[in-house]
Amino acid sequence: MRLRARIWPGLRTRGIWLEVAIAVLSTVAIGAGGATGDRGPVPVAVFAPVTAVVFVLLLTLRRRAPFVSFLLAALLSVLSPAIDAALAPLSYAVGRYVGRWPVRNVAAVVGMVVVARPWAGGPAGDQFSRWIGGAVLVLLPGAVGIYVRTRALLLQALRDRAERAEAERELLARDAVLIERTRIAREMHDAVGHRVSLMVLQAGAIEMAAADRTRVEQLAGQVQTAGRQALEELRQMVGVLRGEETDGAAPLGPQPGLGDLTSLVAQSRDAGMTVDLTVRDADPPVDPAAGRAAYRIVQEALTNAGKHAPGAPVRVTVERPADRLVVRVVNGPSHVRVDDAPGGGYGLVGLGERVRTLGGRLATGARLDGGFEVEAELPA
Repeated sequence: MRLRARIWPGLRTRGIWLEVAIAVLSTVAIGAGGATGDRGPVPVAVFAPVTAVVFVLLLTLRRRAPFVSFLLAALLSVLSPAIDAALAPLSYAVGRYVGRWPVRNVAAVVGMVVVARPWAGGPAGDQFSRWIGGAVLVLLPGAVGIYVRTRALLLQALRDRAERAEAERELLARDAVLIERTRIAREMHDAVGHRVSLMVLQAGAIEMAAADRTRVEQLAGQVQTAGRQALEELRQMVGVLRGEETDGAAPLGPQPGLGDLTSLVAQSRDAGMTVDLTVRDADPPVDPAAGRAAYRIVQEALTNAGKHAPGAPVRVTVERPADRLVVRVVNGPSHVRVDDAPGGGYGLVGLGERVRTLGGRLATGARLDGGFEVEAELPA
């Protein structure tokens, strides 16, 4: 097995048997030519080992070193015209396995000269016949080898191109799935996370208003409403992930926009937050994508304010200078001790991705008074 790997690298058993068949048939043709007296002045005692050498060249070097084996066979052919039969498969090997044209040209010239034997002289018809024989034994197999090599390289290039195209399609499909999952996760975080945060705030307000039965009932109803809305939104998003189609019984609600900020602020106020909303120069209407982004920015900022600075006043400002939409949410410092709230930190990251997708700018950071500010500038 190791010997086969060294002599015929990359060849399967079928290819090895083909090499053996070519070597045997060529040697038989050489032997037949020698038996008819076409071996020239070489005696039989010398012709037999010469034939064995040609057999070894055809069997071992036709693929690994075709040019070397061709030159050696051409040299032996000078001694005995019967060796010309070996030039045909070796000429094909040069065209098939050698890609450099200078080497091919040298092999063609040497082969034609060896077969034509211009030094032998003779009638013009015989010389012409020898040149025709050189073309048949050398040029034609070489041309066939070049054609086969070119076709094989073309097919390999087409296969590589098809494989690259398939890999690119798979990569694009995976990227599309990842982008869609990220979008759904961001929507789930913005919508469901905000509802749950409101429920937490309202539950805390229930504890503070335990003595006021009317207020407790009001807050409990708000908790139930927020919980049902969160469950409904979660169910719709899970249905999208599963590929389920929504029907008339459970339609997906329209995406919120700039006009829904009033109800969003009202929900936060009902949960016990102190929120001031100011909208300046709202006309003309903004782009729906910018309106959705502005709503999500305010929603996430209110969620973070209620989570990390409970009881702190929040100021929401929306302005429309020129062709831009500026959203600013500022909350003051918290006056109560706040434990580290659980969170993965993906809310602001998701907002940054959303704003950058629209070609806008998002700035967040702590204020000198201990509060926090979120400011976004969106193309409107």
